[in-house]
Amino acid sequence: MLRQLKLDDMDAAARVVRTAFDQALPSLAGLHTPEEDQWFFRERVFETCEVWGAFDGAAMMRGIIAFREDWIDQLYVLPTAQRRGVGKDLLQVAQNAFGRLQLWTFQRNAPARRFYEARGFALIQQTDGARNEEKEPDVLYLWTR
Repeated sequence: MLRQLKLDDMDAAARVVRTAFDQALPSLAGLHTPEEDQWFFRERVFETCEVWGAFDGAAMMRGIIAFREDWIDQLYVLPTAQRRGVGKDLLQVAQNAFGRLQLWTFQRNAPARRFYEARGFALIQQTDGARNEEKEPDVLYLWTR
C-alpha cells in the first residue's frame, strides 16, 4: 500500500532512511544521530517535499520517497523489502507527478545506480564529492518522460 505521509509519519520515515542508508553504505553509518534524522525529516524534508511511504499488510513502513518539482530528494527501501517492487512503485508516484526528475546518488552505490538506470535515468554528471556532506564521490541522474 502506498500513501502520502503526514508530519507524524516523519520519525518512521527517518528510521527507514537511516536503516537503508547504513546498510547500503556501512562506512558512512552513524553520520547523524536518530534525533538529527528525525529533525531533518520533520523540519526540512516534510516542509519542502511531497513524501510518500510504502507499507506492508501490517502497516509497517517499508520505503519512502520525497520529491519536489524536478528532484527526487530521498528514495529508500528497507533492505528486507528490496527487490520486491517497493522502490519501483514509489518512484512511479514521482514520475506520474512530474515529467522530469533529477537525483544524486553515490558512485559506489552500485545497486542504486542499476535501479535508476534500469528505469530510464541517464547519468549526466560525476563529482568528487567535495560539495556533499559525506565527501563521497557522487553521480547526478536525469529522467525525462
